[in-house]
Amino acid sequence: MSINTFGHLFRVTTWGESHGPGLGATVDGCPPGVAIDEGAIQHWLDRRRPGQNRYTTQRREADAVRILSGVFEGRTTGTPVQLMIDNTDQRSKDYGDIRDKFRPGHADITYWQKYGHRDYRGGGRSSARETAARVAAGGLARAALNMLAPEIAIQGYLVQIGPHGIDRGRFDAEEIERNPFWCPDAQAAAQWGGYLDGLRKSGNSAGAAIEVVARGVPAGLGAPVYGKLDTDLAAAMMSINAVKGVEIGEGMAAAALTGEDNADEIFMGNDGQPVYSSNHAGGILGGISTGQEIVVRFAVKPTSSILRPRRTITRSGEAAEIVTRGRHDPCVGIRAVPVGEAMMACVILDHLLLHRAQMGGGVGHTPGRIG
Repeated sequence: MSINTFGHLFRVTTWGESHGPGLGATVDGCPPGVAIDEGAIQHWLDRRRPGQNRYTTQRREADAVRILSGVFEGRTTGTPVQLMIDNTDQRSKDYGDIRDKFRPGHADITYWQKYGHRDYRGGGRSSARETAARVAAGGLARAALNMLAPEIAIQGYLVQIGPHGIDRGRFDAEEIERNPFWCPDAQAAAQWGGYLDGLRKSGNSAGAAIEVVARGVPAGLGAPVYGKLDTDLAAAMMSINAVKGVEIGEGMAAAALTGEDNADEIFMGNDGQPVYSSNHAGGILGGISTGQEIVVRFAVKPTSSILRPRRTITRSGEAAEIVTRGRHDPCVGIRAVPVGEAMMACVILDHLLLHRAQMGGGVGHTPGRIG
């Protein structure tokens, strides 16, 4: 497998398997002088860490990150930063029954079709465990953004589990950190708890939708035609394991709007900066940031490793029935929230560096210059 790197100037290569000795990320292109230590990255990994409540897999991993290179005396040196996370709680024997079977809805079969060989222990590289490396890299990206553009803030939250969505009229940003679902609607979070308890006890799973918002992003990031900011954001979110759909701003709902309804009218604000009547575009027009909030949503499919019997085939093509035992998330979308935040941070930083490389920090005639 040769394509394990994303990014243009801020480049992240992830490596490792779910049940191997460890996993991690090699980050190249991080600016020098960024204040960083293992504790700063660990903060973000702890948000994704498994086993924190009954709604996530009970695999017990500390996800303790080690910085092996690229940092000296608490600051990045400009050379590649190597981030390492040990696997400490693998139970490979849980997968013995499926070594010759393919899980429906899982990448087992396509890995086999492509490579003729697969790591059946938790799915290898197709496991959501790979995303721990992305969150570690995202922690470094956040630290770099804090140095270069401290006004940028990134926040993710769940807006739907199964058929149950939030009521945006009850949206409370303070509530996001108060419940195990990163949910801004306390009533929805309470409903989700009962819903997932029932699914978990019955051996089933649910999908979810996550929204990630970046505030304080200056106008001018992104470039036509193949360097669009939303192109890279969509690719970054779609690359997360189990993601099956991505929207920017109004997304698919824009198809139901008229041009009059969809237009974000523009006015000049008192501070000499443009302001908009709405944000159907999700903060990006023509692939370039407008200075508004950047809004991305992505859909995560239900966990395919379930205790419900499903029909499948074996490696030799024989009909079979499969039940996946072991420790699995009843809704993998819950722990996808910090992953989406990490991917947003990596892409925004990458485009900030690209912009500075091309424009030297300025932006044409657009109000709201990037420093």
